[in-house]
This record gives sequence, structure tokens and C-alpha cells, in this order.
Amino acid sequence: MRYPDEGGLTAEQRKRREEVCMRAADLFEEDVKVPCVTRKLRVSEKSVDQWRRAWAPGGREALRSQGPAPPTASGGAAR
Repeated sequence: MRYPDEGGLTAEQRKRREEVCMRAADLFEEDVKVPCVTRKLRVSEKSVDQWRRAWAPGGREALRSQGPAPPTASGGAAR
């Protein structure tokens, strides 16, 4: 999740999100259906759909955190 005001997730929150994504990858490998993954991990179906689409061609590596967003040149929202 990236925010134009350089907000977003803290390092701890990124770590937690990546742990959830890796648990989702475990479930994808077991061919668990999206509704079951959402219930088990207590996340939205939209998130699970996005993770599964990334995981299918890229595997677990595609679900790893990309780190914090780089700062913007203007320091604010791009328009």
C-alpha cells in the first residue's frame, strides 16, 4: 500500500503484512479456495485475489514486501 503523502505502512506493519502473504502462499500451494483463505487469515477477498494473481506467475517471491515507497520529488501528492 503506497500513499502520496509518504505515509503508508511502517516497517513493523510491512513485516506483518508479508507474514500474512506468506501464510496465504502456503494455502494457495494447498489449493485452498479464496473464500477459505479470507476467513482463515481475516483479510478481504480483494487482497486474497490480488495476492493469488501475483503468486500464480511469480510464486512466494512475488508476495514479498517491496519496502517503503520512495519519497516524492515535491514531498506531496502528485497531481
